[in-house]
Amino acid sequence: MNKPNLTKSRLIVAFMIAFSLFGCRQTGVKQMPPVNVEVVNVKQQNIVEKVDFVGEVSGYQDISIRARVPGYLEGVHFKEGFPVKKGQLLYTVDKQVYEAEVAAKQSLLAEARSQFAKAKSDFDRYKPLAESNAVSMADLDAAKLQFDAATSMVEAAEANLEIAKINLSYTQIKSPIDGIIGKSQADVGELVGQYPIVVLNTVSKMDEIFVEFFLPENQYLRVIKMADNSKDIFDASRYLKEDMELVLADGSIHDYKGSVTFIDRGVNSNTGTILVQTHFKNPDRIVRPGQYAKVRIPIEHKNALLVPQKCIKELQGQYSVFVVNPENKVETRQITPGNKIGDLWLIKDGLLAGDRIISEGIQKVKNDMVVNPTVVEFNSQYHEQ
Repeated sequence: MNKPNLTKSRLIVAFMIAFSLFGCRQTGVKQMPPVNVEVVNVKQQNIVEKVDFVGEVSGYQDISIRARVPGYLEGVHFKEGFPVKKGQLLYTVDKQVYEAEVAAKQSLLAEARSQFAKAKSDFDRYKPLAESNAVSMADLDAAKLQFDAATSMVEAAEANLEIAKINLSYTQIKSPIDGIIGKSQADVGELVGQYPIVVLNTVSKMDEIFVEFFLPENQYLRVIKMADNSKDIFDASRYLKEDMELVLADGSIHDYKGSVTFIDRGVNSNTGTILVQTHFKNPDRIVRPGQYAKVRIPIEHKNALLVPQKCIKELQGQYSVFVVNPENKVETRQITPGNKIGDLWLIKDGLLAGDRIISEGIQKVKNDMVVNPTVVEFNSQYHEQ
């Protein structure tokens, strides 16, 4: 009696289930709206990359002050750490021994001159006598030999006296240049002019300075090609452009720019680097020899393709970006990056100027996905100084 009602209820339930399944199927085919992403256009432009190399500062002239004769130090005649003038007396060495040596050489010279006078007198007397056959030619030859020997003895005695005077003059040690003198390595009363005290001090000319650093060979090739290619590679004027900066230990930039003055003969095979010397003006003498500073070299890249670093993905050494094509579909593009320049990355291969690459929303997209791109301007924090 209740069978028709039961059957009717089952039909209603089946109809509801079928309706629900149909609705779910319709919902499944409904398409999601395109993901909103921000893109930047790949730009092609000229840019100057600043590359730093740590170097050591030296004075334009760093002259070691040495005692050229051994002796006890008698006096120090300067203030350490202050300027000195060329020819200024710096040290005096005990000169008694050298004065005595001069006196002895003067005595020997006087004796040689006396012998020379006698030999000359004998030779002058024998010459006319030999012409008249009053004396033999053998006597004249003997007188001539005595005269020549006496002449040589005088010359030797004069030379020995000159050496003694030079050694005496070395007891006064003077500055060879205008510059700043350092701390003395010897005190009054110490024996100088021989080991262990050979160098007494150093005088440095500091109104100009040199900074030496080692340049990797690949960077050397880039720098050398930047120079004036219209001139021979060994023409010094090729490197006169003052465009290098000196970054000091506190991060400040030296007031004066510098130029290359020397590139070593060859590359060090052990390190793959080449020695480079640069020159900077230093009129205030703030930068001192021995300091470490960074030489900042500008390297120009012409028509460089640059993209923000944050756009680039790296996986197991492979680099890629998401490119949005004209149909607003996402494409994965493999690239070959070059140097990082600030927050930008120089691209060697894989992109063209004008390509749109995703900068924001990278985690939300995948290959072949349709997106809604908004072109934005990337404000780089890198600024050429």
